[in-house]
Amino acid sequence: MPFSFSPFDYSWLAIPALAGFLWLLCQGRPFRIGFAFGFGWFGLGAWWLAPTLHTYGHIPWVFALFCVVLVGCVMALLPALWAWVAAKDGGRSHWILVSFPAAAVGEEWLRGHIFTGLPWTALGNLMLDTPAVGWASWIGVYGIAFIPALLAASLLLLVTHEEKKWGMGGVVVTTLLVLAAPQPFDAAGEKSYRAALIQGNIPQDQKWDAAFLNETMFRYANLSAQVADESDIIIWPEAAIPFFLERAPDWDLWLTDQIREWRAPLLFGGLKLTGENTANNGLFAEDPNLELREFAGKQHLVPFGEYVPSWVPFLRTLVPEIANFVPAEDSGFVQARGVRYGALICYESLFPEQSRRRVQNGAEVLVNVTNDAWYGTTPAAWQHFQAARMRAVETGRYLLRAANTGVTAIIGPDGKVTATAPWWTQTALTGEFRLSDSITPYVRWGDAPLLGLLVLLVIPLFVRKESI
Repeated sequence: MPFSFSPFDYSWLAIPALAGFLWLLCQGRPFRIGFAFGFGWFGLGAWWLAPTLHTYGHIPWVFALFCVVLVGCVMALLPALWAWVAAKDGGRSHWILVSFPAAAVGEEWLRGHIFTGLPWTALGNLMLDTPAVGWASWIGVYGIAFIPALLAASLLLLVTHEEKKWGMGGVVVTTLLVLAAPQPFDAAGEKSYRAALIQGNIPQDQKWDAAFLNETMFRYANLSAQVADESDIIIWPEAAIPFFLERAPDWDLWLTDQIREWRAPLLFGGLKLTGENTANNGLFAEDPNLELREFAGKQHLVPFGEYVPSWVPFLRTLVPEIANFVPAEDSGFVQARGVRYGALICYESLFPEQSRRRVQNGAEVLVNVTNDAWYGTTPAAWQHFQAARMRAVETGRYLLRAANTGVTAIIGPDGKVTATAPWWTQTALTGEFRLSDSITPYVRWGDAPLLGLLVLLVIPLFVRKESI
């Protein structure tokens, strides 16, 4: 399964992988089979977590590898549940056509919510760059997982079931779902705006080092000055300013002077004090024509990255202990020149409810600021970017993604990349975007339609199962 996702993008591999998974669980011991399948997907697939913990968390290799195994084991419980429910409801009968994809939807939704949620490499992301992607604007990334799971179950029945009509019927239904997929929503704004996304490419081991502060600030300023005249908005990545401006009045004044010289608004990732020892990580907006500096804070924090859960107080966070991060409770958007920008801070781009909430609050375009230098050259940065593309489709909004390094890009409402910058370079990416005030069905209804799909799980319980 890991090779189905970015950066490998062999999405077709997911179908035989899911079909093989289904065949094995139908042979017996579905919970064990599901656990093994899940560990391969989320344990071996998340190998990149070990070097991140070792390099930046200063955890010995043996413990870093143990953490990967632990994460894999915990996350594997959800595919194990998926397998058990599918086998219980569908057994070795044609009802597996219903139970397997419906249980997949349930598993994906649970993975996005339980244990604070970790929908990394969500199954629905495989529908990007396919004709079926438009369904995401109706039923979201969790709901669209129904399609690859249904196709896998159909192909398996077509090969193994005595009555081939069930497998053929499933293939026909899958084909109709793809052919009848709605078009992704488009940004309806007539006016085009031009964004400059600044990729500073600051090494992670220098980002929080005071010795490199001048280099960091001047690098962002110089890159911005080169494109300011042709830009309606300039965007710096997550925590581009790695200190509290409230405590550095000279730097604060210097930044304001720079923005006035550019004559273009700036959105920049930064930190905001909320108490004596608490802070928000978020997005600031400063317009040279206004004195007010707006802020939207991160609402979904990274466990162990930005805070330590109360039940394991002996651990430490990966982010330097400059303060205790707390979730923000604001609207989630900032304004500049009358445009409302929905702020998704790094990890938040994994969660559909975060982008949905920003749009419900009035965001006309989404901005994802991130720092993927944590991941080095591993697949993680590309998988993170893949999730951001799905948020654009679900909300029918352009998504402007500014990364310290990783994947800096402009994503259209159809999930396609309209402009992207080379990785591991200092550069300013410029490109056009448009605004939208439309509300997609997914933004309006959220995951409520999933409840209807999950009811399908109950039906086979009351129907006599036929053996193959």
